[in-house]
Amino acid sequence: MAQSVGIKDVARAAGVSVGTVSNVINRPDTVASETRARVLSAIDRLGYVRSESARQLRAGRSRIMGLLVLDMGNPFFVDVARGAERAARESGLGVMVCNSAQSPAEEADYLSLFAEQRVRGVLLTPADATGRNIAAFRRHGIPFVLVDRVAEGATECSVSVDDVAGGALAVRHLVDAGHRSIAYVSGPPELNQVRDRRTGALNALAEAGLGPDALRELPTERLDVAAGRDAGARLLGLSDRPTAVFCANDLLALGVLQAMYAAGVGVPDDLAIVGYDDIEFAAAAAVPLTSVRQPAVTMGALAAGLLLEETEAESGPVRHEHRRVVLQPELVVRRSSLSGR
Repeated sequence: MAQSVGIKDVARAAGVSVGTVSNVINRPDTVASETRARVLSAIDRLGYVRSESARQLRAGRSRIMGLLVLDMGNPFFVDVARGAERAARESGLGVMVCNSAQSPAEEADYLSLFAEQRVRGVLLTPADATGRNIAAFRRHGIPFVLVDRVAEGATECSVSVDDVAGGALAVRHLVDAGHRSIAYVSGPPELNQVRDRRTGALNALAEAGLGPDALRELPTERLDVAAGRDAGARLLGLSDRPTAVFCANDLLALGVLQAMYAAGVGVPDDLAIVGYDDIEFAAAAAVPLTSVRQPAVTMGALAAGLLLEETEAESGPVRHEHRRVVLQPELVVRRSSLSGR
């Protein structure tokens, strides 16, 4: 195995001190042009790459921002990462993206990794409903911003979408189309987003004079297409099948759509479907999917901006004020919910 080239190797090859090599790398204007050229030639010839991590540890300031999301298989979180990466890059930072896979244990492992790497800060969509992982991470003193989750206290910033309003948009649309029995494919009940979207759905039913029994909840263990297909199979087995279904995200909705297609159930004539997130695949589905749009890229960019603002305030005279940014969702109507009831 080839050994890495160190700063001492460069100094030896150029016939100068280690301090001179360091000056060429960090303060080139302080080194005579002839010496600087000799050192740069040695660096090029040997293929030396300075240890950025070591430099950052000495300076106590990393150029890496951590991003921990629930599911990188979900295009919604890919868009969040795109927004965060764009904002970080504009400030000269990189983003380390990790996937908790909706597992509190994996979330805890990644938060420990971020602490070990002394990242500049962390953008986090929590998987642990108890808050224990966040409490443990807070002890490291590393700033973090919650994404797609509202901060409950005043100890951190958050960027989220009003999921109660989003759930109401979805179900109000279905009620206005004439549906009086609606299924909610909800995902893991411990997730705040799932609960808030259900609350919004119930609010819309109450506005229409309908009771909570008008909403049939079908929980799933995960928020993916396979879980949606399983929920679709359960829906098909109901003797009093609802005429419409609202899904907690688009992947679930696409899975339900696949199950209906395989069973010969017409969408939207036999079953109207509304998803949530408005991922790119929603518009491209066999039956274009009505969905509640979340501005995912904007969420990622705003969260990264808040984190950068907080970390800059740590070394500056301006005190950082924690903020909760709540964005508004938008209903995007497509053919999957346009049945003529």
